[in-house]
Amino acid sequence: MMPKLEILDLKTYYFVGPSIIKAVNGVYLKVNSGECIGIAGESGCGKSTLALSILKLVRPPGFIVGGKILFNGTDIIPLSFNEMQKLRWRKIAMVFQGALNALNPVYTIEEQIVEAITTHMKYGKSEARRKAGELLELVGLSRANLRNYPHELSGGMRQRALIAMALSCDPELLIADEPTTALDVVTQAQILMLLKDLQRQRNLTLIVISHDLSILAQICDRIAIMYAGKIVEEANIRDIFYKPAHPYTYALINAFPSVKGPKKGLFALSGEPPDMSKLPSGCCFHPRCPKVQKICYEVEPKLIEIDKEHYVACHLYT
Repeated sequence: MMPKLEILDLKTYYFVGPSIIKAVNGVYLKVNSGECIGIAGESGCGKSTLALSILKLVRPPGFIVGGKILFNGTDIIPLSFNEMQKLRWRKIAMVFQGALNALNPVYTIEEQIVEAITTHMKYGKSEARRKAGELLELVGLSRANLRNYPHELSGGMRQRALIAMALSCDPELLIADEPTTALDVVTQAQILMLLKDLQRQRNLTLIVISHDLSILAQICDRIAIMYAGKIVEEANIRDIFYKPAHPYTYALINAFPSVKGPKKGLFALSGEPPDMSKLPSGCCFHPRCPKVQKICYEVEPKLIEIDKEHYVACHLYT
């Protein structure tokens, strides 16, 4: 079966003066129809740039400089601006990080959803208003909230409204970039369950981006771990949490406290992600890796399959 989305050796660079920031530097990723995949990693590892690249929303000085993004088998990178306009919202939609910044403060929720519907679909305004009300009810809000401006809603309500807008044109693929940022724990759980329920109801293909593995564990089928612009490990939820193969994945998991089992100290990974304009030679993780070998300084590891649908880029397995 053809994957809904397949990314092949994608490279997105930012050209800032004499520096080249390799934010996405050779990503390979496959997302099947109807599944939910999480993308995790520390801040600065390229997760949001990857999401923007999928929609071709990277703006100068950022450019997609190589690779392919296959959506339903068609490479979208060569598509023109007008062709991409037909694809966005109708086929691929995105829930951006920070609903207050993503929503326009001078328009009501209804005006913003109606504009999205009438711009991309053959709906009249009255029909679009009716659909806007149905969408708000779908995400657990009242039709009365259509008259509200974004600042009149709570953080969780704004996030629900943003999800409603993203669903307004019935997309096949939904990308949620840090959808629970700055929300309290209870509201986080509600938003995550909402996304999961919507995925099941609509057979959505869902990509959720977060630095928090505990969030992804609640709704995702698989997780891809990103470091220094690359996918360093990808596997199903169980393998990622119980059989992590890459030292970076192991460090991320052990940095979170567990509510089960005996108390234990948390593992703190030393250092920080590399400067993306001055990447180290060989494996980019070697300056922080507790299992570094001589080859790690010289040769960049390839992403290989070490078990059924469990991929890792590490010299420990070559």
